[in-house]
Amino acid sequence: MGSSSLNSISFFSKEAIICPVCETEFHKEDIRTGRGRLIAGDLTDELRRFYEPSQKYGEVNPLLYPVTVCPECFYAAFQLEFKEIPPESISSVGDDKKKRFDRIEKLFKGLNFREERTLREGAAANYLAMMCYDFFPHEFSPVIKQGLVSYRAAWLFMDLHGKYPDENYDYLGKLFYRKASFFYNLSVEYDGNGVESLTEVVSLGPDLDKNYGYDGVLYISALLEYYYGSDSDDLKRIKSLEQARTTVARIFGMGKASKNKPEALLTKAKDLHSSIGEEIKRRTKDD
Repeated sequence: MGSSSLNSISFFSKEAIICPVCETEFHKEDIRTGRGRLIAGDLTDELRRFYEPSQKYGEVNPLLYPVTVCPECFYAAFQLEFKEIPPESISSVGDDKKKRFDRIEKLFKGLNFREERTLREGAAANYLAMMCYDFFPHEFSPVIKQGLVSYRAAWLFMDLHGKYPDENYDYLGKLFYRKASFFYNLSVEYDGNGVESLTEVVSLGPDLDKNYGYDGVLYISALLEYYYGSDSDDLKRIKSLEQARTTVARIFGMGKASKNKPEALLTKAKDLHSSIGEEIKRRTKDD
């Protein structure tokens, strides 16, 4: 193995993957994690883990790689289920190819998923997965996966905004935060009425360093409603905030159960509960 590969951030799989939609062969890019490439930094209120740039490898962003994308038809899904697309969904995903191409082309010209990914491919990969999960049946719990990839797309668009502040990526970031809010809230509703299960999903993230599970989904759905929910109508806003406060209260609840939950999540959930309560109080007083 040459020194260039030892010093690289990612590698391509030796074994080719065959796209189940269009039968194109390609090699999947994955991140290398050893040798001090990932230096954990702060955990944000959005449960995103930042990583410090290292002197040897520079910036490393693990969120560029979890979604597998066919470079030919732009079918995209999480790596573990890329090949598991149900047969009845294949033709619908294939028929939607032009729409995927057109939407991505409007955002980014000339993406190539056969080459090393940048922030642009990372954001696009998550957006493509959001579109493709539309065609997965309920037993795959596609709605929370659409929430997860929308949320990560928002993060990556905000990263792009940090690097290219004149390109309107912040507008796209906010758009994907709102999409994520819709999917997260719908997934909690679906889980409650038995349409789609959250407990069957292998990892609910939202980032890659830790799986905050069902409680993490409740927290993010409330957080997104608080930051990105519609506030054009005071009465509707108060009602949605009250629902968000009830949702986040389920995390710290009562008694012993909360003792087994991550301290970081409990602290953030209590802070969010308090912030939502303050806004409800202020809006009620204004009325």
